[in-house]
Amino acid sequence: MDPDTGSNGATDAAAQTEAEALVEFEAGILRKPGHFWRLCITLIAVAWSLFQIAVAAGDMVFEKRLDSIRVRSIHLGFAMLLLFLNYPLFRKPRFGIKAWADMRRLPWWDVFCAVAGCLAALYLAIDYEGLARRQGQPLVRDIVIGIVLLVLLLEASRRVIGPALAVIALVFTVYVFTSEHMPEFIFDKGVSLYRYVEQMTLWDAGVYGVPLDVSAKVVFLFVLFGAMLDRAGGGRFFIDLALSLLGRYRGGPAKAAVLSSGLTGMISGSSIANIVTTGTFTIPLMKKVGYPARKAAAIEVAASTDGQLAPPIMGAAAFIIAEYINVPYLEVVKAAIIPALVSYATLFYITHLEACKLGLMGMAKENLKSFATVLFQGFHFLIPLGVLLYFLIIERRSPEPSVFHAIWVLAIVMVARRIWQALHMPRADAAPMRGMAFSTAASAGRNVARGVAGGVVMGLRDIVDGLASGARNMVGVALACAAAGIIVGIVDMGLAGTITDIIGTLSRGNVFLLLLITAVASLIIGMGLPTTATYVVIGSLIATVIVDVGGAHGFVVPLMAAHLFCFYFGILADDTPPVGLAAYAAAAIAKSPPVPTGVQAFLYDIRTAILPFMFIFNTDLILHQVTRWDHGILIFVTACLGNFAFAAATQGWFLRRNRWYELPFFLVATLVLMRPDLIARWLGIDYSQRYWTCLIGIGIIICLWTIQRIRRQSPTQL
Repeated sequence: MDPDTGSNGATDAAAQTEAEALVEFEAGILRKPGHFWRLCITLIAVAWSLFQIAVAAGDMVFEKRLDSIRVRSIHLGFAMLLLFLNYPLFRKPRFGIKAWADMRRLPWWDVFCAVAGCLAALYLAIDYEGLARRQGQPLVRDIVIGIVLLVLLLEASRRVIGPALAVIALVFTVYVFTSEHMPEFIFDKGVSLYRYVEQMTLWDAGVYGVPLDVSAKVVFLFVLFGAMLDRAGGGRFFIDLALSLLGRYRGGPAKAAVLSSGLTGMISGSSIANIVTTGTFTIPLMKKVGYPARKAAAIEVAASTDGQLAPPIMGAAAFIIAEYINVPYLEVVKAAIIPALVSYATLFYITHLEACKLGLMGMAKENLKSFATVLFQGFHFLIPLGVLLYFLIIERRSPEPSVFHAIWVLAIVMVARRIWQALHMPRADAAPMRGMAFSTAASAGRNVARGVAGGVVMGLRDIVDGLASGARNMVGVALACAAAGIIVGIVDMGLAGTITDIIGTLSRGNVFLLLLITAVASLIIGMGLPTTATYVVIGSLIATVIVDVGGAHGFVVPLMAAHLFCFYFGILADDTPPVGLAAYAAAAIAKSPPVPTGVQAFLYDIRTAILPFMFIFNTDLILHQVTRWDHGILIFVTACLGNFAFAAATQGWFLRRNRWYELPFFLVATLVLMRPDLIARWLGIDYSQRYWTCLIGIGIIICLWTIQRIRRQSPTQL
């Protein structure tokens, strides 16, 4: 039994193994066959990464661009190949047949599916000119190969992300063939098999539509960058940096978990991978200073889930938003920056409230490294991030060339880091016997040469591991984008108008009710889908409906706000009980019950859940038509104060435990500070002067602070 944590080492190891199994499943390394197949899988993964880098290099360096549709086809071919080689038919034996879930060998049927799926996906690239000539008049061969692709794609998505997306795609497919026989309110003209397959698989729509295009052009490179940075040790650097800054403060490990998860989440794009990377260190530390296991895990879940909200490197869905709205990616970053910062600042505040409730303190200063030491030891990890930010923000380049430059700089850093370690690593044979001088200039030179050579080899090995890891991480994203493209393609075939009518009827033209329907639908669908797929499904179905319904009733909703609304609730679904896999991963590390952990994490994330509703009605929060930096700072400060008030209300604590009658005042302060436009309209104040109303909310908070301070100082008050 560990005297510091009160935990058993064997139990900790089992919990860690369970958590790592979750991230391995998401990272595409579930099956571990023999040496030959393992080598083949690694080579295929590395080849995929090199192909994507070559495409980016061809576009930027050699100015020789490969057709976008061919890139998508090859991108999907690699994903199909890796999926069937890595994921068995089932995760557990079914019907007594163990071979269906064999993790140690590769059965012939999976090899067959891998080859067939790869060739079916590559068909568009192989016969691109022929398909272009006979557009609208496909051959029987085209249709057969298209059907094979759709069947194998749905099976692939089932294996990697569960049955939800495949079932939704099948429901939409059945509808599109039977819609002419449906009741009047969902009636639509049906389509032929030829038109359906052509739309889905033989052109730049459906499977090969915008989601897969973004996955192939941009998302892969960002995921690869994150995998390489993590392989180099960047994840641990962020943890150490956060602990050196915040570890000694009240509830310090929890605050460090928020900061490190935010930094790691910007580059990982996966809440589960983020939890296993940072939570392995932060959750035990939180427990050590006194956080209950459930709350320690929930804080890590809330911080890791919101990592995809944090610019400048947001989740894959952010790049799809930019394509859907047809705006530069920096516009998405601009719109998302204040809600993301407010969300993280409020989570910091929540960890402080929890520490105050529990009477916790920080870590002992002698157990922490100094900030200067950590920064010096890991400063090189900031170089590629600086390059990325420079090209994105200063040069204002698009995401693809920006991350391409960051990747090759990171590769140099990885090799240089290994050379430095090889040259400065203490060796047993490096200390000669006292009084004897065996070292000579020649032997010293040979030692340096060996160190450099060894460092280069180790650095190249790290790069190869990073290339393989990045490709494996992309399998689920690529297949989710491709499978979700089926739903998008069906909507584009004429279903959009029907969906608009149905949702408009259900919401009765009420924008707020429509937003509630969207939020609930996102949370339900997101229980079975990754965040990118959830956003693609909900965003393609409802985002424009929100804009249209709002416009029909004289309420202007920017398209950016509608898409970000769908995006936010798709991310929040990651910790929504009873399914939320992120909560299961953290609970495995903390040894807490998964469902209560998910409930606690969702209670923490309520502060994020109100933000989308607020920026739909108060577009200042997404900096819509805001051009002055001082105005942006004012918006950020008032939004933070409003969200802090909401957190105090939902957590039941401010300076001390809240009285029941204080709750309405916290909620009023939240409304005033986050909707100054509404309060100004109620009070008849000119719109341009709306932020003066925030003084009301600030005054309410000051009054509550004064009352609770008096109550805290009085021994007779509880």
